[in-house]
Amino acid sequence: MSTNIKNNLNGFLVIDKPYDIGSTQVVSKLKWALSPQKIGHAGTLDPLATGVLPIALGHATKLIPFVMDGTKVYDFTVTWGKQTDTDDAAGQVLQATDRRPSKAEIQAILPQFIGQIEQLPPAYSALKIAGKRAYDLARSGQEVTLKPRPVQIDSLILLDTTPDSASFRVTCGKGTYVRSLGRDMGQKLGCFGYITSLRRISCGPFRIKDALPLSIFADKNPAVSLLPMENALNHLPALALPAELATRLRQGQRLPLRDIRPFLNRAVSDETILRLITNGQFIGLIRYADSTVHPYRIFPD
Repeated sequence: MSTNIKNNLNGFLVIDKPYDIGSTQVVSKLKWALSPQKIGHAGTLDPLATGVLPIALGHATKLIPFVMDGTKVYDFTVTWGKQTDTDDAAGQVLQATDRRPSKAEIQAILPQFIGQIEQLPPAYSALKIAGKRAYDLARSGQEVTLKPRPVQIDSLILLDTTPDSASFRVTCGKGTYVRSLGRDMGQKLGCFGYITSLRRISCGPFRIKDALPLSIFADKNPAVSLLPMENALNHLPALALPAELATRLRQGQRLPLRDIRPFLNRAVSDETILRLITNGQFIGLIRYADSTVHPYRIFPD
């Protein structure tokens, strides 16, 4: 009789997600190959997208929000002349035109899409409406009504053009839909547009150079090294405490400012999340509020 033995794996993998497979399918493959106690992905990629998909294993699953909140960089191509219902090549064509923009026209509109902008998410998205995913409602033929929302675009660079398309690199914040960006640029240019390639080259602290091909996980228990949990948290300030104070936090106690003041090397504002370091080792996250340090995500020994 076989037993389902779970491996005690804690850390991150970065997968170079292949084309035409969903993020949850990647997780399923890794769950079979590695048998981790816990697993999850940070930042969904559409099936037609490729590139950086961070996978959290074990205790690292508690750190997924910090990865998802990070800046992301995408390379993408917009093909002009058509609008689809999914805003990518998988959808049905809704409108078409023979108009094509010049390189100068494309360059001229880019500043309008930089900074904090209002963006209408695609109807085929994972956003929930009355508890149901928008893409489920859209696929069933129901009307999907979403509201524009603010997103942050740090930079948008034109990489290349052809008579029928243009390639870009965008650096953006959480919640940005590149499909919407391509659609909106096409509308602004008066020629429609839809995404025909999309590749994420970074997600928070994780880069495409760190990514592993999914094919490595075709067999059980492949020899791979996990990235440390703290790799996802280098943007957070650190607080190094002696073992006796760290033990109190592990036990769920709070520490007043007078106990930690000798170890603070910087001013810390309320509601700041810090990395907790003891004896040179990362052991979890703490929250500073009301002149008190609170346990936030403390990991077992």
